[in-house]
Parts: sequence; structure tokens; C-alpha cells
Amino acid sequence: MTKSRILLIVALVATVSGCSTIKGWMHTASSDNVHQPAELVAITPSIGVQQIWSRSVGKGERLLGLREHPAIADGRVYVAESHDAYVYALDLNSGREIWKTDTKLRLTGGPGVGSATVVVGSTNGDVVALAADTGAERWRVKTSSEILSNPLVAGNVVIVRSGDGHVLGLDLADGKRRWAFEHALPNLSLRGNPSPVLGGNGLVYLGFEDGMLIALRAQDGIKVWEQTVAQSEGRSELDRLSDIDGDVVVSPDGIFAASYKGQIGAFNPNTGSPLWNHPLVSYGGLARGGDTLYASDAVGTVWALDRASGSALWKQEALGYRWLSSPAVQNGYVVVGDLKGFLHWMKADTGAFVARERLGGRKDEIRATPQVSPDGILVAVTTRGKLAAYRIK
Repeated sequence: MTKSRILLIVALVATVSGCSTIKGWMHTASSDNVHQPAELVAITPSIGVQQIWSRSVGKGERLLGLREHPAIADGRVYVAESHDAYVYALDLNSGREIWKTDTKLRLTGGPGVGSATVVVGSTNGDVVALAADTGAERWRVKTSSEILSNPLVAGNVVIVRSGDGHVLGLDLADGKRRWAFEHALPNLSLRGNPSPVLGGNGLVYLGFEDGMLIALRAQDGIKVWEQTVAQSEGRSELDRLSDIDGDVVVSPDGIFAASYKGQIGAFNPNTGSPLWNHPLVSYGGLARGGDTLYASDAVGTVWALDRASGSALWKQEALGYRWLSSPAVQNGYVVVGDLKGFLHWMKADTGAFVARERLGGRKDEIRATPQVSPDGILVAVTTRGKLAAYRIK
């Protein structure tokens, strides 16, 4: 891990209106320039949200600034615990522990799941594959740098993005390298990487710290196209921050990515041809619900954008500077977490609040994107290791 990347855990600098400075994810520094989080205004819930279970999964990521999120697959929740080195498999409907494996590593980025395998990465670049049904270790290999994103299991290939810009395709059976790709990175960047995302066309999409979105063939790592989401321009390295740090959204008619430099871009999945762009500064990713994209920006505004044109449909500004997670979509409602452990549900067509729940205490920040199962159960985790599942009644 480079010193430059560690620095930006403590202070993210965002030029939202040309001159305003925002102390970021850690928001521990004291400064006259630090905006106070907006006070929550009481709401009258119009939907019922039920917490169906909650439990602790270790100490959580705390100050790592990684936004580690769990993975949901086949009726289970898989969680990688940073401090205690454990990977958990839990029953989605009850939270009951099915197995727990001690990797003896400091885990980062969260698990990837597929083909009956759970794959996790570590701060030292280790990649470990576990059997999804039992937690038994199948193999482990070493990469060149820490793993800051969830690995992707794409058929018989495990695709891993390391923090130094290397992307590896590993054989699912034994972890042997099948291909490698390298992308040069700027000297200074925000901490975190988006996870590789697989499209239905056999391409895997990756965002990088210089604002580039790249499509590789999943089976052999050959680059098919690359496009700039936002130009890395400015007098200083801080001015040139253009990271794509949140996961991209993949659909048959478009690939959508957000950059910290201030652009959301839409691209043709097969050719990379630009479709549209929309100005918005974001350190997170996007969510899709039908014909709409949802995003949280760097000052705590939640946006809804038309998927076909990128035009803004609504914005919700009541959560200013509450350092929101990327949005999730649950049963037609938009959900974000905040720095005080609250989850906020909004109407998808207007952004109006419909429910609010608190997961943990005032230090239980929700940085990671909440995950939603195919049958509509939402799972959220705090930076202190508290995990809970919610159902809309």
C-alpha cells in the first residue's frame, strides 16, 4: 500500500463547487472547513420495514476505509472480517452461522462468490478460495498488492484486481494464473477499488483511478475497449483525482460508471462508444432500478437519473454530509446507509422518505453498499461488524 493511498483514508478532498473542501470517509479531523452532517428530520413511515435478524461478525473494518460489503448467494450471506481473519457463511433468513473459517489473514475488499466457491483477498495480496458449502480451503495464492475489491468468479476463472493496477485471471480449480493485465495508476488516488463486474457478453468491466473504464475478455484477459469516464486534469495531484471507486452497473444496453472527478458516464457494452454523461461527483457506485439509475454524491445528495439519457429525475438533499453509502434498490425503494448507522428508504419515483431504521449506535457507520437478495431481503453491515437483514412488510 502506498503512502499516498493511506493519506486519502484520512482526508478526501472534493472540489464540488470549485472551492469547497470536504474531509472524507473517516471524518475524524477537526477543521472549520468540515461540514456538519445534516440533522435528521422526523418522518412518518409509509411502509413497514422489519429487521428479521442482526448479529456481530467480529470487529468490522473500523478505520480501513474499504467499504467492505457482504455477498449473497443461494440463500446464504458471506462475510469477510478484516480484523479477526474470519470468513462467515450465514443463513440469509435467520442469520444462523453455517460455518466460519479462520484464514489467518487481514482480509480486505469483501468476498466474491460463484461456482460453489467463496474467494477473498488480503492486505498483503493473498487470495484464498473456500468451498461455499463447508468453508474448507481449496487454494491460496499471492498477488503483487493488497486486494481492495471483491474478487469475481466468472465461470472457471477468478478475476482479482489488486491495488497496484494489476488484474489477474486465476484458474478456479487450483488458483494458477491464466492471464494478467496491468494498468498504470496515478501517484495519488482515493482508497478503494471497484469490483470487477461481468457482463452477459463475456466481458468483465473495471474502473481505475485515472478515470478509465476498461473492458476485458473474462476468459483470456484481452482488452476489448477502454474509455475515459472523466479526464484527469488540474494543476495538482489533488485536482487530478478522478477515481472510479464505486462498482459499475452493467446492463445489455449500457455500462454506467461514476467518477470522483465529477462525471457519470454511459457506454455501449460491446464497443465502449459513449452514450451520455452527467456531471456528478461521487466516491461510490450506482444502483439500477428499471429505467432509472441512482447515485449518492460527495455532499450527501441522492440522485435519480434517467437510464436512457442521463437527465436528472429528482434529487434528495436532506442527508447532506452524512457520508452516504452507494444506493441499493429493494422492492422498488431506494436505500442508503449513513455515518450514524441509519438506513434510509426513499420512493423510487420521487425520492421522498418512506422509512428509516438504525443499525447499531452512533459509531456504527454504514459505508458499504447494502446488498439485496433476489427475493428482496436487504443485508447491511457497519464498520464495527454489526450485520442485519431487513424485509419490507
